[in-house]
Amino acid sequence: MAAARRQVEGAIRFALILLVSLFRRRPPSNRRAAAVELCRRGEGKGSGEGRAAEAMATASVTFKSREDHRKQLELEEARKAGLAPAEVDEDGNEINPHIPQYMSSAPWYLNAEKPSLKHQRKWKSDPNYTKAWYDRGTRTFQANKYRKGACENCGAMTHDKKSCMERPRSVGAKWTNVNIAPDEKVESFELDYDGKRDRWNGYDPSTYTRVIADYEAREEARKKYLKEQQLKKLEEKDSEKDGENAGSEDDEEDGLRIDEAKVDESAQMDFAKVEKRVRTTGGGSTGTVRNLRIREDTAKYLLNLDVNSAYYDPKTRSMREDPLPDADPNDKFYVGDNQNRLSGQALEFKQLNIHAWEAFDKGQDIHMQAAPSQAELLYKSFKIKKEMLKSEHKDKIMEKYGNAASEDTMPRELLLGQSEREIEYDRTGRIIKGQDVSLPKSKYEEDIFINNHTTVWGSWWKDHQWGYKCCKQTIKNSYCTGLAGIEAAEASADLMKANMARKEAAEDEPVQHEEKRLATWGTDVPQDLVLDKKLLEESLKKENARRKEEKDERKRKYNVKWNDEVTAEDMEAYRMKRIHHDDPMRDFLS
Repeated sequence: MAAARRQVEGAIRFALILLVSLFRRRPPSNRRAAAVELCRRGEGKGSGEGRAAEAMATASVTFKSREDHRKQLELEEARKAGLAPAEVDEDGNEINPHIPQYMSSAPWYLNAEKPSLKHQRKWKSDPNYTKAWYDRGTRTFQANKYRKGACENCGAMTHDKKSCMERPRSVGAKWTNVNIAPDEKVESFELDYDGKRDRWNGYDPSTYTRVIADYEAREEARKKYLKEQQLKKLEEKDSEKDGENAGSEDDEEDGLRIDEAKVDESAQMDFAKVEKRVRTTGGGSTGTVRNLRIREDTAKYLLNLDVNSAYYDPKTRSMREDPLPDADPNDKFYVGDNQNRLSGQALEFKQLNIHAWEAFDKGQDIHMQAAPSQAELLYKSFKIKKEMLKSEHKDKIMEKYGNAASEDTMPRELLLGQSEREIEYDRTGRIIKGQDVSLPKSKYEEDIFINNHTTVWGSWWKDHQWGYKCCKQTIKNSYCTGLAGIEAAEASADLMKANMARKEAAEDEPVQHEEKRLATWGTDVPQDLVLDKKLLEESLKKENARRKEEKDERKRKYNVKWNDEVTAEDMEAYRMKRIHHDDPMRDFLS
């Protein structure tokens, strides 16, 4: 392996030395040929030497000296400035010197020897796309008898029974050989990207003439009917006139109207004429347009020739502002396109949009573009509710404060207490002559007595409490008791004071509680109670046995018999044996 490696390195070194010697001997224009020649020589001296020579030859193609690069830049600058002729490609066409290098230089795999822009052009050939469409309803061959492989229902060869579009026959053509359907014309097209997505591909424009004819016939029938109705009304009106007024001006006007109605509409005023436009700049090859403006009127862009006046857009033929803002509104027939936006349905649509936005901001699921019908319905219900609230609020205010704009006039005596009584005042405002005018009362209810009271609530005050002066009661909803109530209240107050004094005197003296002797079971001890000593001793023995049994539960028998009859001696024995926690000698008790 080491010997083979040395042999390859020597071959490569020999090729490099030979290549340098060739470049030194020959001029720069022949360096490419020398590199190619070296490649041919290196083919027989091993694969390593040949690959090295080929790499040097490739490098020498793009190699330029500093001087050659400077001259190339100067030539490009001269071509851009127009001082030198432009570069020519293979076909003799001039190449624009301003095209950048990354566009003008061809890729290495194209092996372009001369400058060219062919690599920027579409080099793939388009397939045979077509704009044709299926020939609908065309039939080709119609057989007289059923053929093998044809449709069993109709007998056509171009489809099977499953794909047949005719009505299923009770007995197919395969068995009857009658009414054999002709074969359809089967075509296949190769459409391009736009052809596959063209929704009008294969549409015949001539079929639309039938639609136009239907609309024109309908319009003619409508005009004819309206003309007959107009003539009928005018004739009825003319027949109702008397013979004496036959020469009046009204009859002359009616006659003129009848004559005008008889005239064909196509010969009337110019603004009602229907014109056809064919291949106009407005777009479309067919269509209709009405001239709604009389040509004698001045165009809106000629109303004010001042340069600083309202702007006219010739593309949309719109003028938003008023061209004559200082003119009399009654004399103007055009006030600007903004007038249409601030009135009529445009203003309603704007308010509808604003309502939808505000409702959406407040959390309501409403969208003008997604559900316009829902938005309009909500807006109508909103306006109805708003009007109802306004009317209710207005009625409440009028009910509370009255309506000064109503036709019903108030009595003169109630208007600020005015009357025809003559009163004379001095400079200080004191009354000299006449009676003092009663001042008008406030808006609150006054002098209204409830529950048989003769005075109002708050007319009496005592001990930080309001009350009625007539009965001196401090409860607002109480019933009036008069002088009897006052006397009863004073008597109850005196009695209360006496009771309080007696209670204070009783609290000063300690109460002597008599000790009661209680029986053993908790009740009062009767006076005739006598305890039997023998029974008491037996009860004490039973109580001692019970306590010992409680201390040692092992001596308790399995079957225990209880006696619920407790005597006075048993209770006395229990009381005597009971341990008192407060007894200082309780630890010595057995």
